[in-house]
Amino acid sequence: MTEVEVVELLVSASHRFAGRPADGPSDGPADELVPRIQVRRGLGLVGDRYYGRPAHRDASVTIMSAENLPRHVDPAVGLRQTRRNILLRGVDIDSFVGSTIVLDSGTGPVAFAVNRPARPCAWMDVTVGPGAQRALRGKGGVRCTPLSDGVLVLGRASFSIADGAPAGR
Repeated sequence: MTEVEVVELLVSASHRFAGRPADGPSDGPADELVPRIQVRRGLGLVGDRYYGRPAHRDASVTIMSAENLPRHVDPAVGLRQTRRNILLRGVDIDSFVGSTIVLDSGTGPVAFAVNRPARPCAWMDVTVGPGAQRALRGKGGVRCTPLSDGVLVLGRASFSIADGAPAGR
């Protein structure tokens, strides 16, 4: 088990990156960054745009490592710009594709199947700044399926691997 920090949580009811990146993102609510999220097994995050959508069941939650944010492009970059759901500090989440991970921020364990990389798109150069897409290649986070119901909150959390792989890779 590794101690990590849940730095930011984002739940967005709308898909703000539609159309061409040159047109910029559509307006969204100011309350997308939240102090807690409700996770539902096989469905995603309650209130999120991908919640319960069959086409997104294996990618309904995206987790990213804070250490991989392109702060050299924009020092204030966070989840609102990258459109990931969970920002963790203290673990290289991109190295766990194919694993089952467990996060517990004090409200009980929540398991996720880490299915595939979240590849950065051209929108990153618009929302973060020029060069962000390239900077995020191979470290843009991971797309996950929630395997249990639970709640995650900001702050200290434990991170572990449920399938026997070491937690420090």
